[in-house]
Amino acid sequence: MKNFKKQLQELNKVIIVSFLISSIVGFIAGGLASQWLGAQPEKIEQSGFDKESSAVKIEKQEEAVVEAVKIASPAVVSVIVSKDLPVLEKYYEEQSPFGKDDFFRRFFGDDFFSPFQIPQYREKGTEKREIGGGTGFIVSSDGLIITNKHVVSGESADYTVLTNEGEKISAKVLARDPVEDIAILKIEKKNLPTLKIGDSDNIQIGQTAIAIGNSLGEFRNTVSVGVISGLKRSITASSGLGQSEELSEVIQTDAAINPGNSGGPLLNLRGEVIGINVAMAQGAENIGFSLPINKVKRDLEQVKAKGRISYPFLGVRYILINKEIQRSNNLSVDYGALISRGENPEDVAVMPGSPADKAGLLENDIILEFDGEKITQENSLAKLIQKRQVGDSVTLKILHKGEEKTIQVKLTERE
Repeated sequence: MKNFKKQLQELNKVIIVSFLISSIVGFIAGGLASQWLGAQPEKIEQSGFDKESSAVKIEKQEEAVVEAVKIASPAVVSVIVSKDLPVLEKYYEEQSPFGKDDFFRRFFGDDFFSPFQIPQYREKGTEKREIGGGTGFIVSSDGLIITNKHVVSGESADYTVLTNEGEKISAKVLARDPVEDIAILKIEKKNLPTLKIGDSDNIQIGQTAIAIGNSLGEFRNTVSVGVISGLKRSITASSGLGQSEELSEVIQTDAAINPGNSGGPLLNLRGEVIGINVAMAQGAENIGFSLPINKVKRDLEQVKAKGRISYPFLGVRYILINKEIQRSNNLSVDYGALISRGENPEDVAVMPGSPADKAGLLENDIILEFDGEKITQENSLAKLIQKRQVGDSVTLKILHKGEEKTIQVKLTERE
C-alpha cells in the first residue's frame, strides 16, 4: 500500500512537470505565432505595393500608346483605288415564244400569243468607281507615301489619298518594288505631317506593337495594340484573286490586322515605324505580318536619287543547302546555294546572258560564299545580293565538280 502511495505521488510530480513543460511550450509557441501573425499585415502591404507598381507600369504603357497614336495618326492616310468601268443600261426586247410561221398562230391569231418582254443590257459610256483600297503613311513633308505594292498593283487604275483631316488628293505611283511588296506614291502637297522611320533590326519578341490602318476599307485610322510575336517568318501571301507572293523575314504580331490595313504602319511605343502591315493568317486568332521597315529605306533612297527602284542581278536559280539536302543529293557540304533548274523547261539553272552566265557558272555548281560571307539558310544568296548595288563587282567562292574556285562577277540591273 505504501508503495502504491509512493508511486502515485511520483506520478503526480510527473503530471505537474509535464503540465509545466506544456505551458512553457505553449507560451513560447503562442508568442512566436503572435509575432508571425503580426508580420502578416506587413507582407500583405508589401504585396499591395507590387500591385500598385504594376498598375503604374500599365498606366504608363497606356499613356505611351496614346501618345504614339497621337504622333502617328496625322501621317496615316487611306489609299482609294478607282477605275473607269462601263455603265450598263437595261432595256427590253419583245420576243414571242412562237415563230412568225408557227402552226398555232394559224388557228388562234397573233393577238392570242402576246410577246414576252426579255431584259437585255448594253454599254452606255463609263463611270469612275472605287474598286479597292488600303492604307499608307507619309514619310516626307513634300508628299512621299509608303504603301504595299499589291494595294496599287493596277497599272490602269487611279489612286486617291484621303488624309486624316478628310482631304482627298490625287496620288501618283512613283515606283513599285520588283521584289518586295512595297510601293511609293507621291501627292502634290507641302508641309505634310510625317512618320519617323525606326530600326526593325533592333525589335524584340514581346515588345509592344501598334497597328494603324483603314480597316475593312471603311474605318479610317483604326488602332489595334499587341506585341511582336515572332521574327523572320517566311510566308506565302495570297491576294484572293489567284495571285500569291513569297515574303521572307517578316515580322509576326498579334495586333489585329484586317483587310484594308495593308500598307499601314506598325509602330513601337515611340511612334516610330518598324514595319508595313502586309498580310494576316486566315483561320487564326490575331496572327498578322509586317514587312520590316529597313527594307523600305533602300527603296526610298533610290527613288529620291533616281526616281525608281532597281535591284542587282546575278542570274541563277538555286536551292539553299542544309543537312537534309546534303544527304538526299549526296553533297560534300551542308551549306551554300546549289545551282539548279526549276520544274518547267523554261526554268533554267543559269539565265543566258546573265552575269552568272558570263562568269562561267554552271548547273550543279555550289556557291559557298558571296564576298566572303558564308551562304546559309539564315544568310541566303538573295539576301546578300540585295545588300549590293547595280554595277558592284563581287567575289564568289564556288564548288565546281568537287573543286573550290574563286571567281569575279559584276552585278547588273534586274529587269
